[in-house]
Amino acid sequence: MAVVVSFEEGRGKKTPNIDVLTRLVAEDLEKVNRTIVERMHSPVALIPQLAGHIIAAGGKRLRPMLTLASARLCGHAGTRHVTLAACVEFIHTATLLHDDVVDESDLRRGLASANAVWGNKASVLVGDFLFSRAFELMVEDGSLPVLAILSHASSVISEGEVLQLITANDTDTTEDAYLDVIRSKTAALFAAACRIGAVVADRPRGEEEALESYGLNLGIAFQLIDDVLDYSAKQAVLGKAIGDDFREGKITLPVILAFRRGDQEEREFWRRTLEQLEQSDDDADLGRAIALMEKHGSLQDTIARARHYGAMARDALAIFPDGPLKAAMTEVIDFCIERAY
Repeated sequence: MAVVVSFEEGRGKKTPNIDVLTRLVAEDLEKVNRTIVERMHSPVALIPQLAGHIIAAGGKRLRPMLTLASARLCGHAGTRHVTLAACVEFIHTATLLHDDVVDESDLRRGLASANAVWGNKASVLVGDFLFSRAFELMVEDGSLPVLAILSHASSVISEGEVLQLITANDTDTTEDAYLDVIRSKTAALFAAACRIGAVVADRPRGEEEALESYGLNLGIAFQLIDDVLDYSAKQAVLGKAIGDDFREGKITLPVILAFRRGDQEEREFWRRTLEQLEQSDDDADLGRAIALMEKHGSLQDTIARARHYGAMARDALAIFPDGPLKAAMTEVIDFCIERAY
């Protein structure tokens, strides 16, 4: 059986969370949730049923909260950020529906995935519906810069999905190539979600770019920690089976580092299990994969890289005045990284 990894010894005294940020944007977030419910309505009953399933599955609404917080950080006093935050969540949810189909996932946040309940065809089509709803909301906002940012992010996310498909099961994937995938697949939406906060507040380009940098680097750190969590006991708490990435042959940073640092026999193990997907039924191969990652320090080094990107996200906020929102957005960085512990 596989032995999962604990990183408790690396944990700080105080566990960061996003509770403060949630409280600060609570009123706006409630409006976002109402907008989501209203705008996912359709006379085709399966659409709100399936979309509601994945939206109700939970999640912290982190991306829309970052839009709300960024807008308020920049002094926005209107309501445009609420609709755009809902738009961001629709884009995110659509990508989750498509991801689960591509990955053939049976679970999403501890519940049966939409594709497991309704099938792949319905999941893909409802994902398309949510993308379309997102673009309707962008058009209703009426800002060409906002439309440019979010539409570009949507295309980049799609490119990232295809790029991941190309690199799947390829143990020769480089660290740079993998970073290109997660910049596109995950971090692009974080970056866009934050940048539009400055746009709706009509702030200078420097503040737009600072928030984009914050979101981009936060998104990279977030995904790197997700890579680690697939081999951690903490993963079960998050509603996903330990070792899913391994079983699917996904090439993530912990694998890339362990492969590069291993000897010929170890590399043959990775090729057999990830390229050819020849894995033991009793998770013995998963246990060995974790042991090799521990041997070569690839899990801890992935966390270290996440901390590096977290530091860049923190630096990006430096141009903004200190205050509760800035402090809460800074704590989000620590929360995303400390999920590994």
